[in-house]
Amino acid sequence: MQVNDIISDLFPAVRMKDIGEKALERMDFFKVSHIPLIDDQDYYCGLISENEIYDFDLMKKSFLTHKNVLIRPFVRHDSHIYDAVNLFAEFNISLVPVIDKSDKYTGVILISDIVKYISTFSSMNIPGTIFVLEMSISDYSASQIAQIIEGNNAKILSLHVRFFDYSTRMEVIIKVNTNDFSAIRQTFERYNYTIKESYSEQDKVNDLIEERYLEFMNYLNI
Repeated sequence: MQVNDIISDLFPAVRMKDIGEKALERMDFFKVSHIPLIDDQDYYCGLISENEIYDFDLMKKSFLTHKNVLIRPFVRHDSHIYDAVNLFAEFNISLVPVIDKSDKYTGVILISDIVKYISTFSSMNIPGTIFVLEMSISDYSASQIAQIIEGNNAKILSLHVRFFDYSTRMEVIIKVNTNDFSAIRQTFERYNYTIKESYSEQDKVNDLIEERYLEFMNYLNI
């Protein structure tokens, strides 16, 4: 999926000649802590944060006095959505500006856009079972996992891997299209897989989704 598929193109930027007070009003309205700055020709100049406005006493000053120290994270329309995710993590920002081939501002990617994107490829709205395998990285085999699941007349709806810092262990989070997980569980256990957790009831599935969402937010440091 490209950035162009989820861009919020109605999000207003602030011009360099504007003062900090105007930017804060827009941040408050849209519930964000950063806002893009553009010049009079709509070229993207950089990103300003709420804290910077207060720290550098910009409430009544234009951003032209702060131009040379702005951070300038951005993605282009044809960038992959993962490029935006990486910028959220790298810069600890609440939105990522999007620019065109001419470097003109066209919109932003918001955290909410990212969460909606995650929900689409995680098959959250499709009934089934979510379960988590824990294993050594060297033991991971997507083909064998798929073979076990399909051998029990089920299909993989989504599969995600999670690695741990300074560890040779990993998790594989899988969703399958059946609520009856017993046969799949027995087969995995027969192959000496460790099933760390499983959720078939909808409320428990929602708990796991919320937990993974919070982990994602912690990863972004937002």
